[in-house]
Amino acid sequence: MKHTLTDMIEVDLDNDPPRPASSELLSLYHEEGEGARKQATRQGFWTAVGVYLLFSVTDVLLVPDVAALTIGARFTISIVALIILETQYRLNATANSIDCTAAAALVVAYAGWLYPAMMTSDTESISYYMVFGAIFMMSVNLFFSFRFRLSLFASITILLIFFAAVLSFPPAEVSYRLAFGTFNVSCFIFTSYVNWKLNRERYKVFLNAVEARIQHKEASERGKALLRLSHTDSLTGLNNRRAVDQTLRDYWSDWQRRGKSFAAILIDVDFFKKYNDYYGHQEGDRCLVLVANALKGSIEACNGSIGRYGGEEFIVLAHMQTGEEAAELAETIRRNVEGLALPHQERRDGMSVVTVSVGAAFTRNQTGSKLERLIHEADRALYSAKASGRNCARLFDPSDPLTSDESENIAALLKIAIDQDLVSMVYQPICNVASGRIDAVEALMRLKMLDGTAVPPSLFIPIAERTGVILELGRWAIRTVCREILAVDRVPVVSVNVSPIQLKSPGFAASVAAILGETGVAGARLALEITEGLEMEMHSDVLRCISDLKTLGVRIWLDDFGTGFAGLSWLRLIDFDTVKIDRSFLHDCDTSRGKAMLRDIIGLVRNRGHKILVEGVETEDQMGLMRQFRIDQVQGFHVGRPKLAENLRLKAAAGAQLTRA
Repeated sequence: MKHTLTDMIEVDLDNDPPRPASSELLSLYHEEGEGARKQATRQGFWTAVGVYLLFSVTDVLLVPDVAALTIGARFTISIVALIILETQYRLNATANSIDCTAAAALVVAYAGWLYPAMMTSDTESISYYMVFGAIFMMSVNLFFSFRFRLSLFASITILLIFFAAVLSFPPAEVSYRLAFGTFNVSCFIFTSYVNWKLNRERYKVFLNAVEARIQHKEASERGKALLRLSHTDSLTGLNNRRAVDQTLRDYWSDWQRRGKSFAAILIDVDFFKKYNDYYGHQEGDRCLVLVANALKGSIEACNGSIGRYGGEEFIVLAHMQTGEEAAELAETIRRNVEGLALPHQERRDGMSVVTVSVGAAFTRNQTGSKLERLIHEADRALYSAKASGRNCARLFDPSDPLTSDESENIAALLKIAIDQDLVSMVYQPICNVASGRIDAVEALMRLKMLDGTAVPPSLFIPIAERTGVILELGRWAIRTVCREILAVDRVPVVSVNVSPIQLKSPGFAASVAAILGETGVAGARLALEITEGLEMEMHSDVLRCISDLKTLGVRIWLDDFGTGFAGLSWLRLIDFDTVKIDRSFLHDCDTSRGKAMLRDIIGLVRNRGHKILVEGVETEDQMGLMRQFRIDQVQGFHVGRPKLAENLRLKAAAGAQLTRA
């Protein structure tokens, strides 16, 4: 199971790493035991010297006539051997050389004692005493941890010294030589075999230890690899959401305890779904990787942290001293991504390359501040950047009504607006230019605070869209106009503005159908106005929803035509019943150029066969111009201001003229 993270992290979780070869293991065995072997040999040798010297007592008892010689030999050999060995130890000689010195000292100790001992006149005592040479053989093989070849060589030497002594001994019975010779040979074979086994066991223990270390290292590396995988985004190689959350907590802790202020910056790729749908998922992934690399390059100077926060959303965390530094970094990020010049021909906002919207928040000294609040502020700043036209960077500003704390109060107010009767509808007449009659009214939503203070639609509508409350408010608005206006036949047609969020919401067309059935209103009497804005994306869900609404008979109007870049595409894709031309074109008609522009727009729409409605008619001169241009319908203060439903006074039934009360 191999995981590859954009060629930056490659972890093979199945294949084991290569093991050392036998020769390497053997060399490693000797190298690893070097210090321990030297220390063990030194300590063992001092012990052996002590025992060797204690046997001087036995010399006095068994060979008293040569005891002075044997004891002198013992002390001489011991002192010389200790001096040599200690010198080697302090000069940091190898373990092999120290072992050789110790083994040689044992052989010399046996020979050095045996030679003067055999000068004794007590041949019987020495005949038995010299058999104690087997002790030296046992010491070489069992008491020290010599390598097998060294032990074998030393044991054979001791055995040969014994046989040389036996052969040079005064004539003795064959049985004596056979018995003691067999005994020494048996000791040699037994102790050499045990030494061989011990060496093998020590090597096996070493191999097991090496294997355990290797397995521990493998487990540790796999654990680290799995941890990296669990904290790394598989596409971009950046930190994933889990790692970002942990890093956020670390930054927050540093700020709380040590006052290290920092910025949280959210980055969202503009119109990424449209890019993905048009160029394909592979190119979409490539786009995200390139954007991620650009973001990494942007934060190198400040040594920040970067992670992928969602599908096309990234987050940057960096220690900053001021909010201005955070705003500067946010702008640098935006500029660097735009500088990639990645083609994006499907967006309809005047740009043709991939860009990002950036929202930044900076730690501020606030009572009861929480980490979630900082991220929320960054999110609100990002929303403000999107609402400002995308491809821009915004720093959270407490005084900005769209990002300030006041917006949170409005968001909370919107949740209770329907239940507390804080939201209402007013209706602005739409006049037929040719007949002068009222063909329809546009429903406009109004919101008031608990104390009765009015909240401008320009403030609460974006907040409703950001929080998702617009879905519930939208259904309430449609139900209200059907009950207040259409069900009682006050006006033939009512238009209601719908948000792109509503059109993208699953089941929106079904909810409209349910309201029409509930109120007994024909679909043709309801018009839904779609704003030509940046938020509207022409994907299949929106087009399918519009098709379902038209199947119900609901009229579809295009609002504010000419203010965005997507209008022509919408005219090509959708058969609108009415196109509303934005008021700005009418107000520009004071100049010949402005009048020509309006005439061109009217000609374009008329050639598509749509009804034309012009907004913002405020004077009789403007009304006359609309008659001159043969506009179908107009709307504005000259025709009528927004009114409550009960204040709509029609002279007669639907289609009558509106009195200006």
